[in-house]
Amino acid sequence: MEKLIPTTSGKLTDSRRKFIEKAGLAAVMGTFGVAFFTSCSSTDDADPGNGNSGGSGASGGITVAGNTIRIDLTIQTRLASSGGWLLIQDARTLVANINGTYVAMTSVCTHSGCSDSWSFANSRFTCTCHGSVFDSAGRVLQGPANAPLQLFTAGVSGTTLTVTK
Repeated sequence: MEKLIPTTSGKLTDSRRKFIEKAGLAAVMGTFGVAFFTSCSSTDDADPGNGNSGGSGASGGITVAGNTIRIDLTIQTRLASSGGWLLIQDARTLVANINGTYVAMTSVCTHSGCSDSWSFANSRFTCTCHGSVFDSAGRVLQGPANAPLQLFTAGVSGTTLTVTK
């Protein structure tokens, strides 16, 4: 006849579980280094040189006045080649060069309203707050967002790109 040996279920208190999680994370980070876990992928540009401008002032060749954004393309060279892009935080606007055509849209994600956390690769904008992905026409490619980004008019005259919201 078998004898049953009492066992415990392995339940840990929350404080003990958190301690073990932190200790494990510290061991992994110590082994691999923090840079391994925080580095950006080579295909996503998460730092477009945010092109912030102070309201109606100019910064880096960008001027925001009301619903109009003017970008001096001789100064703001991040848009010079296809795949170049900007997040203009003060104007809550994304601008990108897609094969020589400029597109502009709101940087306010339709999922939860994040406006300053974006990456861009392969003609796709990714809101890094929760992972929604949009194409260069603002259409949702991957949720949780379920509504497109608002598009703005973008046109070039000489060396000035003008975005009208």
